[in-house]
Amino acid sequence: MDITSNFTIGSTEQLVSNKSQSNSDLSMDDFLQIMAAAIKMPAMSEEGGSSSGSTDYMAQMIQFSTMEQLKDLTESLNTTMLMTQQQQALAMIGKTVTVTGEASIVTGVVDKVKFANGFATVMIGGKDYYLNDIQSIGE
Repeated sequence: MDITSNFTIGSTEQLVSNKSQSNSDLSMDDFLQIMAAAIKMPAMSEEGGSSSGSTDYMAQMIQFSTMEQLKDLTESLNTTMLMTQQQQALAMIGKTVTVTGEASIVTGVVDKVKFANGFATVMIGGKDYYLNDIQSIGE
């Protein structure tokens, strides 16, 4: 596991997804443009003579906005979780821990902490273990 040269503790640069927007993703601006175009064309917006088009648009806009806010909240919670995990890992340096290894249980002192893509690992006896492998922590 390599640490990038520009890594700093608490940095979220490594957490930012490099995912590009696909054609199926719709932004709020795209939605508003589609809604404005539909309003300009009454035949499209009033499917079968229904006059409830404007309330339908408002309901859709509210749902779209809610989904966008939930997505932002999820990203924020993920970042907070990873930063908390980093702080917990740093607090373990010098402590005796018991971890579940590949084929056995290993007990040793945490020599150092490494970070890869925002996830923390502890090094015990020259080998890296994820935090979820830790069974117990002592002084």
